[in-house]
Amino acid sequence: MKRLKNKLNMKVVVIILAIISILVIFRYLPWIIEITISPEKFRRYIVSLGNWGIVAYLSFQVLQTVVAPIPGEVIQVAGGYIYGSVLGTFYSTLGMMLGGIIIFYFTRLIAFSFVEKIVKRTSTQWLTKIISSKKFPIVMFVMFIVPGMPKDLLIYMAALTPIKSLKFFILLLVGRLPGTAAVVCIGSNIHHKNYMFSIALVVVSVLLVILGILYKDKIINKFSEEQCNLS
Repeated sequence: MKRLKNKLNMKVVVIILAIISILVIFRYLPWIIEITISPEKFRRYIVSLGNWGIVAYLSFQVLQTVVAPIPGEVIQVAGGYIYGSVLGTFYSTLGMMLGGIIIFYFTRLIAFSFVEKIVKRTSTQWLTKIISSKKFPIVMFVMFIVPGMPKDLLIYMAALTPIKSLKFFILLLVGRLPGTAAVVCIGSNIHHKNYMFSIALVVVSVLLVILGILYKDKIINKFSEEQCNLS
């Protein structure tokens, strides 16, 4: 009885958060995209809010995780520019995790059938292949680490699998932390005028993204083949 009540309470919380996110998205999405295109413009807006800036920054990071059109890299670069490497990484990761929690539980508890139909209709073959694989947690973790992968889409897909929520959130946190820290670090170094180091980080990041995109299929096929051999 207590477990059923807790699950009901969680559904109510998720529904409320989802409704708030949807209302904000439909009402302010054009403005959100406009203000987040430029790191400097976004920084000025966050700084202008004073003590509420942290709440606003976390909200933007949550919305970015939930809504793909919002440029996440710009938000994270601005996080490093405003708060520095350590706090910027902390706030960016916290916002990303909160957004991931909303997506995961919204999909699993409320919109499972709907999201499943969307994924089957729109996802490419390699994405639908890994959902049914017993190696999915490993593949997902690799995809979280490798740049250029559809990381936010993976959260929706993970909710369609039997993976335990705690295990998923640990994989999400550990897998996305290095990439988030690297992008935030770029913003922090720009703020401190370490332009050569920032350029080097950008070049390395771009190269890793290109490699991730080019070798994405090979990574997925490798784990898929291993799964077939085990079956």
